[in-house]
Amino acid sequence: MKHFPSRLAITLLAGFLALPALAASPVAKVNGVTIPGERAEAMLTEQRAQGAPDGEQLRNAVREELIRREVLSQEAGKKGLDKKADVKAQMEMARQAILIRAYLQDYVRANPISDADLMKEYDAIKGRMGDKEYKPRHVLVETEDQAKAIIARLQNGTAFEEVAKESRDPGSKERGGELGWSNPAMFVKPFSDAMVQLEKGKYTATPVKSDFGYHVIQLDDVRDVQPPPFEEVKPQLQQRLQQQKVERHVLELREKAKVE
Repeated sequence: MKHFPSRLAITLLAGFLALPALAASPVAKVNGVTIPGERAEAMLTEQRAQGAPDGEQLRNAVREELIRREVLSQEAGKKGLDKKADVKAQMEMARQAILIRAYLQDYVRANPISDADLMKEYDAIKGRMGDKEYKPRHVLVETEDQAKAIIARLQNGTAFEEVAKESRDPGSKERGGELGWSNPAMFVKPFSDAMVQLEKGKYTATPVKSDFGYHVIQLDDVRDVQPPPFEEVKPQLQQRLQQQKVERHVLELREKAKVE
């Protein structure tokens, strides 16, 4: 059964609130009930994280919003809505969400991603990318005999764009079999192994079998690929590795939990 670490990790790393410093003066008193300053700090932190400019206007808007919330909350209490089972369940879920967020923030702070881990991931990605990109086109057919017939027609001068119309690959057949610029890792291994052996402008002399059928591949072009600098992709790598670490941690906790 699949649980929910990915959603938790994505929520964590997509920019939820940072926990505010709790040392604020009360915001206001509504019908004798004091609104703690900590609520204002939490809402201000949220608004700033979403790009709102800090200043007196934002603080006044937050104060007014908290006052309105308190007014409505009091009215809901007078009607006994806080005693309804469905409302109580939602309130408990909201409480859990806040605790989860605080826990995961604390975990991230205590378990940062090192630069060595980031560089290791960067090097691994570069290795998977390779140092070249290829621009192939192909025809995909069901049988080896069909593929051999395609190759014979190419040898007799038929244009690749023409034979590609018979391809079983709907995504490329209307484009003359073109697959665009890609690195070999994007293709199944038999396809990529055959593709990288081709010279520019040549096609495979024998059919290439994969799980999809039989391919006839032509290599239109090849070019050197330059990966982006480490510093440019470092934030994305850090986010990815932190998310993976959080997911693993949540799974470990789930596996240790005694569930009856």
